[in-house]
Amino acid sequence: MAEAGECVSGATVTKVNQNGATELIKMRDLRKVYRMGATEVHALAGLDLLVTEGELLSIMGPSGSGKSTLMAIIGCLDVPTEGTYLLGGENVGALNDNQLAEIRSRRIGFIFQQFNLLARTSALENVMLPLVYAGVPRREHKDRAIAALMKVGLGDRVKHKPNELSGGQQQRVAIARALANNPSILLADEPTGAVDTHTGEEIMALFRELNENEGITVCIVTHDPEVATITPRVVYLRDGLIESDGAQDVHK
Repeated sequence: MAEAGECVSGATVTKVNQNGATELIKMRDLRKVYRMGATEVHALAGLDLLVTEGELLSIMGPSGSGKSTLMAIIGCLDVPTEGTYLLGGENVGALNDNQLAEIRSRRIGFIFQQFNLLARTSALENVMLPLVYAGVPRREHKDRAIAALMKVGLGDRVKHKPNELSGGQQQRVAIARALANNPSILLADEPTGAVDTHTGEEIMALFRELNENEGITVCIVTHDPEVATITPRVVYLRDGLIESDGAQDVHK
């Protein structure tokens, strides 16, 4: 029998906290060790983290703090060495490579510092690409890609190639590509690192809009304190552990 506050669906158990919010990401005593020859690198050293659906948060920390490792595990690009990671009640550490790939294509959208767009294809074709790999019926590709481009304000740029777009517009195409599969989580790794300050502010405003209007959980990994000012929660890592985790006043 499920405990109070748990909702059972198939083989997964989704917990609802005391505030009525659904637990989306739950990590307990999470450890990640990389072995380089005879040397062990402890990237995560017993980390605990809880993120509920619909949150907007930044993950910060100095170089070597474990930010990139944490993002890779949240995004199911890697699995922990020890500890547990539940994503929507599903134990990620127990999944095989095919199951991890399915979760990535179905539930998670990735945005990186470099836009990683195909240079010779249009914005529309770039956004359609993940739909092909996710097995979405071909008849739906164009409509879903156009809808994603419209969400990021590029409905009038669908036929433009990357070299015909500004840096900010290219990043918006990358965000639309991440949105195409209707993910529940957006993971953004230094998303403003390749654009100027003003464009970066516009990109961050877009993340806030997607969070507020679409209900998407957004996790932003950044070293920039200015980027973190737009998120209601900041998680600060040091030496593979969370040094601080709390709410802050948001600068809009």
